[in-house]
Amino acid sequence: MEKEVKKKDVAKAYEKYSRQFTPRPTYFVNCLRAFITGGALCTAAYFINNLLIGRGISEEDAPIYVTIGIVALAQLLTGIGVFDTIAQFAGAGVIVPISGFANSMVAPAIEYKKEGPVLGVGAKLFSIAGPVLVCGITSATAVGLIYWLIELF
Repeated sequence: MEKEVKKKDVAKAYEKYSRQFTPRPTYFVNCLRAFITGGALCTAAYFINNLLIGRGISEEDAPIYVTIGIVALAQLLTGIGVFDTIAQFAGAGVIVPISGFANSMVAPAIEYKKEGPVLGVGAKLFSIAGPVLVCGITSATAVGLIYWLIELF
């Protein structure tokens, strides 16, 4: 019984000691950075969307081009090693949108490029994206089948 009490006391003392050296997260600043960066990203995307529409691209096609551009830019920034620096500053402002998805696809592929194009890049490229694509395609198929059955009856 005394050993258990001593272990608990030691654990509490260690926890108190380690809190002194653990940096406290700055939640408000992190949220503000994410909000401003994510907002700037969305504003830039909307601006480009309107620019494309003004240049004659249809309102249905313009968002597709903008999305492709964001994905390509995120992949390029990941490839040259800049995306991680931006993400460290902006946090969820760039990681949550589709740019984060593009980064999560490219980063493992770059890490394992030494393994070769098939077993390295090819295999790791879809290590994150694979489950997302499978779930997305499966969900879309299920919704399509339900919609088709409703239309049938």
